[in-house]
Amino acid sequence: MKPEYDFSGGVRGKYAARFSEGTNVVVLDPDVAEVFPSSESVNSTLRAIAKVVRQQIRAASRR
Repeated sequence: MKPEYDFSGGVRGKYAARFSEGTNVVVLDPDVAEVFPSSESVNSTLRAIAKVVRQQIRAASRR
């Protein structure tokens, strides 16, 4: 570690609890990130796909 790094005022695990409460980081490949400029656009698309998947699962279970 470089001598100029000063962590004397740092607090170990300061954000660990908040992070573990529900953060789920997903890294998008660059070509996918070009299409989805925000987390809102990713989430709305995934919700739409999830709705279709649920409908297909329900339809398959009725057969």
